[in-house]
Amino acid sequence: GFMYLFVIIDWYSRKIIDYELSSTLEKAFVLTCLKRALGRCQPEIINSDQGSHFTNPDYLDLLVKHQVKVSMDGKGRARDNSRTERFFRSLKYEEIYLNEYEDPRALRKAITAYLRFYHTQRPHQSLGYAKPDEVYARTA
Repeated sequence: GFMYLFVIIDWYSRKIIDYELSSTLEKAFVLTCLKRALGRCQPEIINSDQGSHFTNPDYLDLLVKHQVKVSMDGKGRARDNSRTERFFRSLKYEEIYLNEYEDPRALRKAITAYLRFYHTQRPHQSLGYAKPDEVYARTA
């Protein structure tokens, strides 16, 4: 079946701050991830598309409570969220499409392993060939 992935990415360093995987599109998995991430770091701004997960009062109230500014992509403006979409493309082509997973647990394990690689070993041209953990450590 389908699995849905929500990530919170630091746009400057490209580091994935947190992620959550779900077999349904219910809003709970997004809120769970956001709460966990906000417990670890305090962003100034969170950007998202205009999907129902990100326009619902629970999500918006949580951001207001933590004094995080809300930024939403313009309607029909797919490139507004390009850094996040670029990460999804990398994950799919470098991990997901190359493998088969027996169950959600195996997929979650593979995503976690990929994130270790992505943060510590995968250089990014847009970061001057640095790795996300290196850039994030300099700015955190």
